[in-house]
Amino acid sequence: MQKRVVSIGEILWDLLPSGRKPGGSSMNVALNLHKQGIDSRFISAVGRDTDGRELSDFLASQSFPANLIQQNHLPTSTVEVELDAAGHASYTIVEPVAWDAIEAVPEALSAVSEADALVYCSLTCRNEKTRHTVQELLGRASFKVFDINLRAPHYQPYTLKNLLAAADLLKINEHEIAYLRTAFSLKGSEDVALLEEIARLFDISIICLTLGDKGAWVWTAEKLYTHQGYRVEVADTVGAGDAFLATFVASYLQGYPLEATLDRACKVGAFVASRAGANPDYSSAVFE
Repeated sequence: MQKRVVSIGEILWDLLPSGRKPGGSSMNVALNLHKQGIDSRFISAVGRDTDGRELSDFLASQSFPANLIQQNHLPTSTVEVELDAAGHASYTIVEPVAWDAIEAVPEALSAVSEADALVYCSLTCRNEKTRHTVQELLGRASFKVFDINLRAPHYQPYTLKNLLAAADLLKINEHEIAYLRTAFSLKGSEDVALLEEIARLFDISIICLTLGDKGAWVWTAEKLYTHQGYRVEVADTVGAGDAFLATFVASYLQGYPLEATLDRACKVGAFVASRAGANPDYSSAVFE
């Protein structure tokens, strides 16, 4: 039976040096799940403006169901993206925008109740309205995937504590784990010890730690899986972590062993990093 995953979060225009491209970490995850045969649904919001209409047109061009995308009085989100010499991205995220006011409508609650997993992130929860909606949806979810996705200054330790405590699976990078060590006075001095401490403190079963060009790890209580990653010529890193997470979730739900799941996630993350923008086209050949 086809697996169903609901994601909630940002839909926006990434304003890159090369021009604007559709993006938002949550939308990127949802689209990658869709490309990999998952029944992917996406809860977000756009404004009643040209940017919002064009994002809706983009989703239609991807044959992606947009029935859970709301409209409200706030503008559609845009993000200024700066790239350094290595293609690593930094972001300036405008506020407030439409996805800051996502409502817990019956259709969204029903979709999450019927899904195999819910994917959420911290950025979406910067505003009280959407944060409350995420909490309502978490109460309906059977398997909860937290992409911590820290974007300064849009997070606070007390919010992260609640979001971490809800998670069954956490995706985090090396900068974010360092932040958690300070914010929650963790005692571990090495990444493995920190992963164990985070898992114990927040009762998380699986943690994915992405390490950029050094690959990725997956921590479970039974075993630590490591992968050195795939070497590619980086165009930009926009969306690479989102592609990694979507592939990990898709492969995990489809029953792949964790070692193979990690390998597949690293392959797709590297491929996206080798292309400009967050949502390049790809086929099943990317896994070969």
